[in-house]
Amino acid sequence: MTRQAVPPPPAVSPAGLTELRHGENFTVAAAWIPRRERRLLLAVYAYSRFVDEVGDGGRGDALELLDAIEHDVRAGADQAAVPGLRPVLAELEGGGLPREPLLDLVEANRRDQHVHRYETFEDLLGYCRLSADPVGRLVLAAIDASSPVTRPLSDAVCSALQVVEHLQDVREDARMGRIYLPLADLEAEGVSEAELLDAPKAGRGLRRVIALEAARARSMLVTGSPLVGMLRGWRRAAVAGYVAGGLAAISALAAADYDVLGARPQPGKGARAFETARLAVRGRAR
Repeated sequence: MTRQAVPPPPAVSPAGLTELRHGENFTVAAAWIPRRERRLLLAVYAYSRFVDEVGDGGRGDALELLDAIEHDVRAGADQAAVPGLRPVLAELEGGGLPREPLLDLVEANRRDQHVHRYETFEDLLGYCRLSADPVGRLVLAAIDASSPVTRPLSDAVCSALQVVEHLQDVREDARMGRIYLPLADLEAEGVSEAELLDAPKAGRGLRRVIALEAARARSMLVTGSPLVGMLRGWRRAAVAGYVAGGLAAISALAAADYDVLGARPQPGKGARAFETARLAVRGRAR
């Protein structure tokens, strides 16, 4: 098989960079985060974004390239052969970040090549444990906040953020042949796959499904939010930003009456900033 050209991972520390955003819902690495931790967070972003682009790009050689990425992660930066991956892996290894979450992200994107539907919400969460929770665990390691207590709280937050992103991207995912809304919930409301692709706006049944999944995601964010109160200083503010981004996105879905087909509901910067400040003061969501 002829391997398609693949763009390299985003640069770890671009000149003049103040922040990168993921899914428009939260800041990845703000300028006020200390330099060492910011470089690690940017490396986490670069790696996860690169693996996602391989898995989501409709490449004929995606599985082959994912195998090559796994080989490089296991072999180490000095032996990395995938173009552009060596400096990112070197940054991650230099920061002492764990290898297992990096491999989980590869496995999540392997799954995307052959699993395009999820029957139940629990099935979807099983996917999130590979595609979202590892990012949170890498972030915790990067900011020196990883422990047996903080990791499960981070998992709840990250799975919720992944669910919210899927709710915002229903049409985009459907056009790629993927449906992340639980099939059992769609069937219960009489929602067809054709509606996800072709309807100009969401019908009542689909809106009820979106509202249900948004409520589930919000409950998970509240469950994981005590993580904010366990941290201090810039770490507290950074993690509050992640949780707040999800809460603000859920509020944006509600404000749009859960119509995710007419336009992509997303929060404004003011809403995110307000929610972040409130969370940072309280130490948890309500």
